[in-house]
Amino acid sequence: MIDTHAHLGDDAVDVLARARDAGVSRVIDVATSLDGARRSLARAETTDGVDCVLGIHPHEAASFDLGGLDELQELLGHPRAVALGETGLDYFRDYAPPASQQALFDAQLALAGTLGKPVVIHTRAADDDTRTRLLEHDGPVVLHCFSSPPLLEAALDRRWWVSFAGNVTYKNAYDLRAAARRVPAERLLAETDSPYLAPQAVRGKRNEPAYVMHTLAALAEARGTEPAELEEQIERNAAEVFSL
Repeated sequence: MIDTHAHLGDDAVDVLARARDAGVSRVIDVATSLDGARRSLARAETTDGVDCVLGIHPHEAASFDLGGLDELQELLGHPRAVALGETGLDYFRDYAPPASQQALFDAQLALAGTLGKPVVIHTRAADDDTRTRLLEHDGPVVLHCFSSPPLLEAALDRRWWVSFAGNVTYKNAYDLRAAARRVPAERLLAETDSPYLAPQAVRGKRNEPAYVMHTLAALAEARGTEPAELEEQIERNAAEVFSL
């Protein structure tokens, strides 16, 4: 199994060992800042089964100098950097003005287009502005930690990849499981978004890549398929979108 979106930390060696014991052989480590991008790339260079996604999170938009995208572009040239992200818009938290977020998002979408890289999207309470920009973007899109049902129709129409995290396992997440049933099998991904959003079975614990197996089980149940079959499909999907 692959965890297509995790935020690894200083204890990555132990976390990855537990992931392998659980049947998770590959993890995509996602950065949210330039410092994080450097660390993620260094980790991927020295760790089997780890690739990275490098980008600047919208929470960083207020303090980020767009000139720093030159370094991001250089880092993204590394073969272990498989996508740009996570990038997007977050109007739920008041960490950066919308205008700053939009400028950063636009610049990163343009960079992804220049590099021919997929983009991994964070969106929260910003569906309309996110949709508008993505509909103008020509390139592979991954909607990470999908929790925006209003974006589903655009995702289905444009054949974006849709990635579900531990919140799809929550007892009241009926709308997310309904969305998961509608996503074509070849566009479905699973992730932890660890250390956040631990699945229902381990809720209250710090999340980690091993727990993506709970999300896999919930997705398989929602879709009426066997977990092993869905696991193989998700691995094929990740290999396609991230060129693994």
